[in-house]
Amino acid sequence: MHQRLALLSLILALSASALADDVPDLRTRKTGHDWPSFLGPTGDSKSAEKGVLTEWPAQGPRIVWQTKLGDPRAQGYAPPAISKGRIFVFDRVRNLNRLRCMKAETGEPIWNYTYTTDYVDLLNYDGGPRCAPVVDDDRVYIFGAEGQLHCVNVLDGKLIWKVDTEAQFGVIQNFFGVGACPVIEGDLLLCQVGGSPKEDDTPVNIYEAGGKVKANGSAIVAFDKRTGKVVYKTGDELASYATPTLATINGRRWCFAFMRGGLMGFDPKTGKVDFYYPWRAKLLESVNASSPVVIGNKVFISECYAVGSSLLEIKPDDKNKYEVVWSDERRPVMATHWNTAIHVNGYIYGSSGRHSNGATLRCIRASDGEVMWSQGQLSRSQLLYVDGHFVVLTEGGALLLIKAVPDRFAPVAAASPNTGKDSDGDGAFDRLLRYPAWAAPVLSNGLLYVRGKDRLLCMELIPQKKD
Repeated sequence: MHQRLALLSLILALSASALADDVPDLRTRKTGHDWPSFLGPTGDSKSAEKGVLTEWPAQGPRIVWQTKLGDPRAQGYAPPAISKGRIFVFDRVRNLNRLRCMKAETGEPIWNYTYTTDYVDLLNYDGGPRCAPVVDDDRVYIFGAEGQLHCVNVLDGKLIWKVDTEAQFGVIQNFFGVGACPVIEGDLLLCQVGGSPKEDDTPVNIYEAGGKVKANGSAIVAFDKRTGKVVYKTGDELASYATPTLATINGRRWCFAFMRGGLMGFDPKTGKVDFYYPWRAKLLESVNASSPVVIGNKVFISECYAVGSSLLEIKPDDKNKYEVVWSDERRPVMATHWNTAIHVNGYIYGSSGRHSNGATLRCIRASDGEVMWSQGQLSRSQLLYVDGHFVVLTEGGALLLIKAVPDRFAPVAAASPNTGKDSDGDGAFDRLLRYPAWAAPVLSNGLLYVRGKDRLLCMELIPQKKD
């Protein structure tokens, strides 16, 4: 029996490899790497590419192509994913959630996949998708705000499988719907679900429940990525908007999921929970939306509603499995909202603040949380690290390039991509990237992809080398 199972596993692995090889690479730009999922190939918004342009015209790096997103009422906030020369863009058009596959270098359409949605946000925010697509070999996964999880074929957009997580696991609608992106671990697709027991008096949404929503052990659900079948579910918690982070620490695989109530550390292969660290403001409408940041054998988490940040050292042999290195509950030093901080050489950089007018871009020392510098008047922002610099996208649609140095705020270039027209006569050109520019920037093969309210831009951040 064991030999048969081993043989079957080998056949499946070889089949998966063959399918991946059957996906043609459409790139003509051969230097750089893919960005197949949220926050890139390493899940930390860092790029290994080199040769960033440091001198920008007022419009910013050259715009290679652009495309409109969704309709005026609902486009969503999802950043794109890129694999083998294809870009996957997830947005909403009226009552349809739409996944578009285009050529990443030109924007030329390849296929569309749509499904109906009736999602309405509890706080009247945009009803479009929040989660980036996830590309894995010959398949791409999308997770809509209403809880529909779909797997489609990379080549033609044909549906392979789908799961209604809201119906299957009894998810009570929260403030903003599904916002945590799935992650791939081996043959598993790990998703924050956070369902509740199915009872006659089950509340319709989190407001009706007064925030007191029961959990049913489906904080994280691991699906077989090929079939959509449930492999395991784990954790008595509700879902947040923070994408889980996978890491190897001292030779062991971990998944860190910053759930609604706190940080859960578990074995991504089996679902066995090692520890749970409560970390959430008491306010009903507080949310955890910033992904955990792994720094060696430590994990940094942050929120913006009250308790701020905390750094844990992972100690799998100890009773509690972790030790608190520091926390800033009484003196918030970093309070990320929906952006995820980035660690570089012992320092953590991020946009700190709940509201636009009070947000600052800042750097803190990872070892003790000491603030190194803080820069205001940028509103809330997203960061991408590349070639010793940060690309900063403000929620108003401005772009900055700053040096990644801990001793000062060091701007290098700034731009405001615009149409060259002043449609309302206010003396300023119309922005191409309009508020809310909340999607994380993406970099693949030298091309920077940034989106605002209704438009996605592709810009050449790293010039292609001439032969």
